[in-house]
Amino acid sequence: MSDLSTISETSPTDDLAHWKPLEVCPAGPTGVDGIRERLAALGDFGALLARAKAVVFRGFEVPEQDVGTATALLLPNRLGYVHGTSPRTQLGGNLYTSTEYPPDQTIAMHNELSYSHHWPERLFFYCATTPGSGGATPVVDGGLWLASLDTEVREAFAGGIRYTQNLHDGFGLGRSWRQTFETDDRQKVEAFLEAGGFEWHWTPDSGLRMISPIRPATVTHPVTGAEVWFNQADHFHPAALGDETSRELAQILPPEELPQSVTFADGNAIPDAYILHIHDRGLEVAVDVDWRQGDLMVIDNVAVGHGRRPFTGDRRVLVAMSD
Repeated sequence: MSDLSTISETSPTDDLAHWKPLEVCPAGPTGVDGIRERLAALGDFGALLARAKAVVFRGFEVPEQDVGTATALLLPNRLGYVHGTSPRTQLGGNLYTSTEYPPDQTIAMHNELSYSHHWPERLFFYCATTPGSGGATPVVDGGLWLASLDTEVREAFAGGIRYTQNLHDGFGLGRSWRQTFETDDRQKVEAFLEAGGFEWHWTPDSGLRMISPIRPATVTHPVTGAEVWFNQADHFHPAALGDETSRELAQILPPEELPQSVTFADGNAIPDAYILHIHDRGLEVAVDVDWRQGDLMVIDNVAVGHGRRPFTGDRRVLVAMSD
């Protein structure tokens, strides 16, 4: 396939096309007490989340000083952002800022850490500061995203993909291995890589080169049995960076030395048009969740991908992850 014009339209099922997050509003008190009351009325939140895929708590006006209590109610076990690729700030207690890319940039749809061998099952979002404008968090049903892709693309990815990362020791493009693994201990990094089946070696300049084993492009949800699109090929591929950025990187580094890259399982290159198709379709079929200060959202990280729309103003969204 040479360009996007050759990709035919597909028609997702009506059920998937009409999906949107479940919105929960106060029935009495607001704040954390209000959320606690509503959770008691809703019953098993894990079962609810498996059905709803994403739940937005709107209008509870939770103050930032109570965000730790709110996460404790909604996440069973907060995880660190180990093997993360996005720039973000750790605030303590495995609470982080959302990805700190410039506000005029769109962050494409993705499932957190889907390129790794250990990913979080739930993601928590909290709006500390309402954006001036824009700044929605788009969420996409993974089954809808998969159904929206052209058959040629789905078949091309059926054999899986492999991710490559080149992590510097503190000076260079992208994140360092210390930032990526939240440690200065090489032995901890090596244990992680061994557990994940990576090919890896330390470079002469104390950097780290790592190649993943074959990762699937889709997975089956452990509760619902639905097949969902679940990879970050478009985030690792230079085509999704835009023509100008891709050209600049190509002038600086050969493909094998890029901070991150991706190929098909057999090592063959993934066509730019496939990547752009995946990127665009994910954003097209997503549902935007707009933010107001004090709002919360929890998503099933396997069932639902997420991203970020451009914004103006002082948008501040905090995130946490759990198994």
